[in-house]
Amino acid sequence: MQFILGTKEGMTQVFAEDGTCHPATVLRVSPLTVTQVRNADTDGYAAVQVATGDQKEHRSNKAEKGHFGAAFQNVKEFRPRKNYDETVDSFEKGQTLDASVFAPGDKVVVAATSKGKGFQGVVKRHGFAGAPASHGTKHNLRAPGSIGQTGINRVLKGMRMAGRMGSDRVSVKNLQVLQVDPEQNVLLVKGAVPGRKGTLVEVRNV
Repeated sequence: MQFILGTKEGMTQVFAEDGTCHPATVLRVSPLTVTQVRNADTDGYAAVQVATGDQKEHRSNKAEKGHFGAAFQNVKEFRPRKNYDETVDSFEKGQTLDASVFAPGDKVVVAATSKGKGFQGVVKRHGFAGAPASHGTKHNLRAPGSIGQTGINRVLKGMRMAGRMGSDRVSVKNLQVLQVDPEQNVLLVKGAVPGRKGTLVEVRNV
């Protein structure tokens, strides 16, 4: 069970030994502090609770200070996945995790909140082609067209229409770790990662 939290710094390119150029996302990894190890006997489920990021002390209440012992900005839980023989036995409270939990060549799953696009139409949101741009089409090139039937007199559930786009949790599987720098707390992952610069990113083993 391997995992880490980081922030998206941007994208770059990495050249392999054979000269192949790979697109890469730079993740600024934050050292994690294990604040609690949950188990099925006392908590009803198994998980590892971690915290990272310095926070102003007055922004934490007494209960949080008593539980964490300090003020943290981000708190996450990672549960062992079923059918993967993962356990939480190797973790203990107060343990520190950094970028060295991964090695170049590892396959990871990256999850983050995607960029928010606001309210968008069907062409941008769902990839609709729009109306033909000739033969009398006027002022409705990007209109959705018909959205319902006459017989049932209602719009079916799941109809693709205009609406809020983005700001969703997106997971990208089978990304490869290209480089690991524990001293600089930097992780380079092959390919693109959801979110804007500064987005909190969860990285765990496949």
